[in-house]
Amino acid sequence: MAEDTTAYGGAIGATANVEGPSGFDFRGLDVTNTVEAADSGKAAGKAAKPGKGGKGKAAKSSKSASKSAAKAGKSGKPSKGATGENPAKDAGPLLFRPITLRGLTIRNRIWLPPMDTYSAFAQDGRPTPFHYQHYVSRAMGGFGLIIAEATAVAPEGRISPNDVGLWADWQIDSWKWIVEGIKATGAAAAIQLNHAGRKGSTGSFTVGYERETVPGEASGWPVVAPSAIPFGGYATPRALSIDEIHGLVDAFAAAAGRAVAAGFQAIEIHAAHGYLISQFLDPLSNERDDEYGGGFEGRTRFLLEVADAIRGVIPDDMPLLVRVSATDWAAGGWDLDQTVALAQLLKAHGVDLVDVSTGGIVSGVTVPVKPEYQVPFSAQVRKRAEVPVTAVGLITKPKQAEKVLAKGKADAVEIGRAALRDPYWPLRAADKLGVPVTEAPYQPQYVRGAY
Repeated sequence: MAEDTTAYGGAIGATANVEGPSGFDFRGLDVTNTVEAADSGKAAGKAAKPGKGGKGKAAKSSKSASKSAAKAGKSGKPSKGATGENPAKDAGPLLFRPITLRGLTIRNRIWLPPMDTYSAFAQDGRPTPFHYQHYVSRAMGGFGLIIAEATAVAPEGRISPNDVGLWADWQIDSWKWIVEGIKATGAAAAIQLNHAGRKGSTGSFTVGYERETVPGEASGWPVVAPSAIPFGGYATPRALSIDEIHGLVDAFAAAAGRAVAAGFQAIEIHAAHGYLISQFLDPLSNERDDEYGGGFEGRTRFLLEVADAIRGVIPDDMPLLVRVSATDWAAGGWDLDQTVALAQLLKAHGVDLVDVSTGGIVSGVTVPVKPEYQVPFSAQVRKRAEVPVTAVGLITKPKQAEKVLAKGKADAVEIGRAALRDPYWPLRAADKLGVPVTEAPYQPQYVRGAY
């Protein structure tokens, strides 16, 4: 693929056309890859016996499994397109049942959502040893799907100067060892592709200017959007031309191709939280009067073109996910009914699962944050659009997460902030729900420390 680092014409910041340093050691370690050794250890570990209390855990598991299966009933079944592939485990808690999307079977329904870490310290879009430890430790902790954080499809599409990216071929190898590390644990690896639009060039703990636009002299850049409407007190963006929009569709597709080359097993399009695609979706941020604005059809055009372009460059058996904000919590803006209609369109365009979140599109709104505050939206999208969904929103306890699935409100749950505190949340959940150690997603090296 071409290594053009400019997604579209126009003025860009000094850091936009960043180049990869020659001889860059993307591991940060002068050691050989140990993925094969990890695979061998994992196979050997399958025969490991549980520690103390094994008999009690098995009995506890049997009781919990019967109770979970009885409660699940019809509502606990996954939607069309999402199926389990291990009948032997279908008697246990729903959280630990496999789920299949297209050709990818994911070992359980506890997923790590994409959470920005702002830790590409060289500001070249390359992940670092921090990212390896961050993602692989959670894969070792038992998560079924690891979704890597918002990854820019163009330098100007970064949220902050320290965001990761896949806008150039020389960034591919920086991701490979992370993907290999995730897979070696038995987890699956996905990546979220994003363009920040008017919320780009913003500050973080690594560069300062938090909750502000980073100026050009501090590695910032001019921002773009569907319309010249700023987000809160951030810099006013320049409205994209139609040719530039077409160029960004190509940029998403090119980044997806690089993700495939890096070994990722699923792609997620970021169409939520007020970044560029959701800026096109929302009438409060999109005042265009051309084919990319106006009514629902025009405002959804950019996302559908991106989905089609990505679907056209990734393998047929690779799942395609889309993250959406089901509401912006503001009158006259994007809402649940439009989200349901969009989910139906996405399904027709080859999208396999909708990752349902809310908010972030406009500033100054009141969000009723409380445990499971976003779950009702995923439940409605799942029911009305008949598409597999994930649920997020202060889901922190194992039994709480299990009930979300048992009541048919989602096909998988994403554990975000709780996973930052506890990389081994799924292993603790397995214990709380009575899953035997031999069936829980322990790495063989950690079985001796099992709950």
